Amino acid sequence: MNIILLLIFLFISVNTSVFAQDLPAIQTDRPDQTECPFITPRHYFQFENGFSYEKNNANSEIIVAPTVLTRFGINKYFELRLITEYVISKEISNTFSGLNPVGIGFKTRLVEEKGIIPITSLIAHIGLPKLASAEYQANYYYPEFRFTMQHTISDKQSLSYNLGAEWNGFDKKPTFIYTLTTGYSLTEKVGAYIELYGFVSQIGKADHRFDLGLTYLFNPNHQLDVSGGFGLSAISPEYYYALGYSFRFKI
Repeated sequence: MNIILLLIFLFISVNTSVFAQDLPAIQTDRPDQTECPFITPRHYFQFENGFSYEKNNANSEIIVAPTVLTRFGINKYFELRLITEYVISKEISNTFSGLNPVGIGFKTRLVEEKGIIPITSLIAHIGLPKLASAEYQANYYYPEFRFTMQHTISDKQSLSYNLGAEWNGFDKKPTFIYTLTTGYSLTEKVGAYIELYGFVSQIGKADHRFDLGLTYLFNPNHQLDVSGGFGLSAISPEYYYALGYSFRFKI
């Protein structure tokens, strides 16, 4: 059913003649791991939908189908956010599936870009431990936050990075997050990026990764993306790939 809905949305996006007026093209927090600092326009719903496959090792893999980030713009400085993920985990001969804990949160604009000062926003979520399938319920409410920053290098290129921390819902020790990415507009509709990102735990080894991807803008309200990457550390997943489709509309 999810695949059918995705195809329907793709068909609509290609054939629609309704374009945003006086608005920049859709700005999404996918496909890279670096969240963007831009706020969803006021009174717009934005849905960022994706499928991903991650190979951890010969005996472990994770499929997320779908992951949905729902964003709603309150004003030019603030948006509300909802994260839902349906996960299929395979460990040797065991398979588990269900809904990850739902996350709720917000993004708020803090600083506008000026000279060497990047445009900066704060994103914060909290995971609801029992609002999940039985196999994926957590023990505690768990927060995540990150500061997301972006510099304009030229009309076609940007440099973005995130710094933050997250908790897993099972213990009280944070994992620190960093990302660094550069994006480039190949054409008016096609964009590309390369990225380095990672997770630094207080109790374990650091997990560093690399990825890259492409976006295709059907029109200002609809975007398709494809991405993939691999681990750089001994504890990192071997590789992953993902496909996504994002769209927005005004209520």
